[in-house]
Amino acid sequence: MATDQDIDAERAALLRRRHLIRFEEDTLRLRPLWIRLTIEFLGTFVLVTVAAGSGVINHYVGGGPISRTAAVIAPGAVVMALIYAWGPLSGLHINPAVTTAFAARGVFPAWWVVPYWVAQFAGAICAALFLQAMFTHVAAGGNYPIATPGGDWRSLVMETVLTAILVSVILNTATGGRSIGHDAAIAVGSTVALLGLFASPISGASMNPARTLGPDIVANDYTGWWIYIAGPVIGAAIAVAIIGAVRGLPDKEEQEAAQGSSLPILGSPKAPEIKEAP
Repeated sequence: MATDQDIDAERAALLRRRHLIRFEEDTLRLRPLWIRLTIEFLGTFVLVTVAAGSGVINHYVGGGPISRTAAVIAPGAVVMALIYAWGPLSGLHINPAVTTAFAARGVFPAWWVVPYWVAQFAGAICAALFLQAMFTHVAAGGNYPIATPGGDWRSLVMETVLTAILVSVILNTATGGRSIGHDAAIAVGSTVALLGLFASPISGASMNPARTLGPDIVANDYTGWWIYIAGPVIGAAIAVAIIGAVRGLPDKEEQEAAQGSSLPILGSPKAPEIKEAP
């Protein structure tokens, strides 16, 4: 007959085993970086294909069947759809400025930043190559400063302000883990569309270095390229400063939103139930 000491020793051994299994399970449940990068590549490819595609297709058909309104609403709609579909897999940044903001906020691993950037720019360049192969003249899908006196600095200011607004929306919907939910999909997608509706004639309302530089690189046309790096970076920094001032330090849910959820991947082990000793 087991003594109380034997029961306590068995219970302690079971508890140690349970904690070890849970540690291994949590380690295995972390989604591999290559999956996250694949989603960032595909998401940016889709975004740039849609965002730049309107200008390219309008040029290809020799007219303007796609209105400016449709051209700016389409990227917002596709961002909304992608957040619903792929948000939990990578955080769905699809924008180097967003990745930079999450890293500056302290909710995204610093060593993931460059791989995310590479995946995003690769997706944008591949989208531009696709448009060039299909319709040629991919330069028609680029973002350019307005061709009026002072157009460069006005475009810089607009890209800064627009990115600050967009990234503020993204960071604040990420708070409380909502970046992978309905609120963020609607809020972020509609923000992209609404900002484009009133500001696209000035700078194209890019708010995304990859979206602009992808077509520019393929077209070898770098008109005002620096605006679409400096503006989003400054805007992202402003957004991070604002959320830090009004919300303070981030929480675990915000970190999960930035990196993608911790949903288990197929085949993750499950810890067995431990029954109390009689």
